[in-house]
Amino acid sequence: MSSRQSMHGLWSSRLAFILAATGAAVGLGNIWKFPYIMGQNGGGAFVLVYLLCILLIGIPVMMSEVMIGRRGRQSPGLSVKTLAIEAGASTRWQIAGWSGLVASYFILSFYAVIAGWALSYTFKTASGLFTGATAAETGSAFSQFTADPVVLMSWSAVVLAVTVFVVGKGVHKGLERAVNYLMPTLFVLLIVMAIYAGVNGAFLQALDFIFTPDFSKLSVNGILLALGHAFFSLSLASGAMMIYGAYLPDNISIGKTTLWIALADTSVALLAGMAIYPLVFEYGLQPTEGPGLIFVTLPIAFGGMPFGSFFGTVFFVMLVFAAFTSTIAMIESTVAWLVESKGYSRWKASIGSGISLWLIGLLTVFSFSGAPWASFELDIMGKKISNYFEAVDYLTSAIMLPLGGLVIALFAGWVVKQQVSKQELQTTALSYWLWRFAIRWFTPIAIVVVFFNLIGVLDPVLAFLGFSGASK
Repeated sequence: MSSRQSMHGLWSSRLAFILAATGAAVGLGNIWKFPYIMGQNGGGAFVLVYLLCILLIGIPVMMSEVMIGRRGRQSPGLSVKTLAIEAGASTRWQIAGWSGLVASYFILSFYAVIAGWALSYTFKTASGLFTGATAAETGSAFSQFTADPVVLMSWSAVVLAVTVFVVGKGVHKGLERAVNYLMPTLFVLLIVMAIYAGVNGAFLQALDFIFTPDFSKLSVNGILLALGHAFFSLSLASGAMMIYGAYLPDNISIGKTTLWIALADTSVALLAGMAIYPLVFEYGLQPTEGPGLIFVTLPIAFGGMPFGSFFGTVFFVMLVFAAFTSTIAMIESTVAWLVESKGYSRWKASIGSGISLWLIGLLTVFSFSGAPWASFELDIMGKKISNYFEAVDYLTSAIMLPLGGLVIALFAGWVVKQQVSKQELQTTALSYWLWRFAIRWFTPIAIVVVFFNLIGVLDPVLAFLGFSGASK
């Protein structure tokens, strides 16, 4: 084990780390995106592929990030730099850490705006606004809400203020205490909502939609979608797992904890599907609307069912909790770096980060409110972009994160000394061999394939190989 110590403190237990890392992974995407893409790509067949991708790609990369973080005991960029020096390699490898920190910073700038929507809708639902509401009324309410920049700016400020308060208090009194309450409550709320949806909704139809295998719908593109979602749903290459790994005590097994995190993250996604789709099908609503499903479609269902205002409020509280566990994780790397490199106090680093994120987030706010200067036409690798929000979302999630994950896999598998990785992972000979094979060979190839698919160059490659149209 390394003799380095984190200047920020350590998690008090394995459970604390599991809750924190699971909170980093679980976010708004787990609540609506996973059930939707699952149902559209073969149901149970998609789930099977997704779980295999978690095992073969997600867990090896997560183990690598936590290993790098614990060995370096610093913010992501500095941890990678430390391990590169230890291995006698170029310090340029530190881009594996810096790319995640930058990506998560910009993701958080718009994520806080979306989280503000959920927070606002908690109060809207509790007030009975959607009781008996029609589709036109919920759609109009959402349009008016997102068109008001002052309102969006205010709710985003609330989200970031709470995030700054938690992170400013430090690892033990802030991060750990927050996730110790937020994550168990999130699971309880999910279970309550799933039971409520099962009793009051079309539960069997929802189960069929989510879990019935239909391999005829599982195309090459569906497999790649499962691969990509497994990568992103675990919050990999964003710096979160690396900085949380920096706070992990030496006597805790990295392999076992990552297995628990992956299991918890997948369980949340599946529970979310069982909490949402029985209500969607019971009211004859469309299950394919993405964000609109949460803020336009579901309020119709809650407005027409017994105790709908109460359970609708519970649902949005659950969304807010999921959002906060992610915002806390995404800002931590930046705060830790400012403390380590610039000598700032933790409070100064937290407040400064929060203010700058809010200011950058204004670009997202004005993207939604339709400000002319925030709208433009771009074509990024075949992707049509119409405003700042779409541009930063695509650049971070589709380009920076996959490439960051690729560099992490190459660094952990080919640069970090074998003696170091064995020492940190503390696993059996077979498990270590499986991890090393996956991180050196299978994972990099898979990430390259996912990246090619996301930037729209996979089809030409498949066509060149004689598989024209295979990914459609």
